[in-house]
Amino acid sequence: MTSTSKYHLPKATSADGPYDLLVTPESAGWGCSGLRILTLKPGEAHALSTGDSEFLVLPLTGSCTVTTDGRAFELQGRSSVFASASDFAYLTRESEALISSASGGTFALPSARTERGGLPARYGRKEDVPVELRGAGACSRQVNNYCRPGTFDAEQLLVCEVLTPGGNWSSYPPHKHDEARPGRESELEEIYYFQIAGENGFGHQRVYGTSDRPIDVLAEVRSGDTVLIPHGWHGPSIAAPGYDLYYLNVMAGPGPDRAWLICDDPAHGWVRSTWDSQDIDDRLPFGENR
Repeated sequence: MTSTSKYHLPKATSADGPYDLLVTPESAGWGCSGLRILTLKPGEAHALSTGDSEFLVLPLTGSCTVTTDGRAFELQGRSSVFASASDFAYLTRESEALISSASGGTFALPSARTERGGLPARYGRKEDVPVELRGAGACSRQVNNYCRPGTFDAEQLLVCEVLTPGGNWSSYPPHKHDEARPGRESELEEIYYFQIAGENGFGHQRVYGTSDRPIDVLAEVRSGDTVLIPHGWHGPSIAAPGYDLYYLNVMAGPGPDRAWLICDDPAHGWVRSTWDSQDIDDRLPFGENR
């Protein structure tokens, strides 16, 4: 019996109020990670109360102004997720923010529940986002590391984007991060939010578990779809030939240390050793990073 229908959220099926997508810890059935997708028409604004979570405001398309605690952050944004990385804003817990857009756009609001909240609201420059080319051959992909340990300080939140050329596999070899094992693996809940280049574009996402913690997801994903990963091995994320694949990763966990530590499925981890003899796909990087 598969759990695809429980963890695969097709576009618009989890819309709520002003949000195209609303995933909270409560709706996901876990403790920390959340994601909202907000679309604003030209001239519109949205008031956000962060409550017990820290947030990023990350433009997917378009630009916006984020006003909070007497400060205004002008986010230049981008024309599409395949055009470039973006600047962004960080919002602390128990704060109020106004997101306004003169020209309109779509904005991701990743979040993580935290009890600390000692970091101030601040601006993240696009130029400071590390753009990493990972893997090789048909496993080549690009990772935009927005809010990760060593790239941008947060309490619990981890955020990155992965862009995969059509026909390639990413999130491969399959890996997991659902146990707290110091120095080896961190416990993180994860959200995948997808965009596909091309009107009829699609990809596939796999998640599978163990006999002790079963989960079985094999989802065809299209633009606006989301996959929740509470535990288990996840990958590959497969881009159909002819259709470049984008996904936003949001991660957070209950541990006191903010870390991204993964372990590969031992049945497939050997694949990494083959990359040494292969070139990175020459379609990477995307957009202005080329």
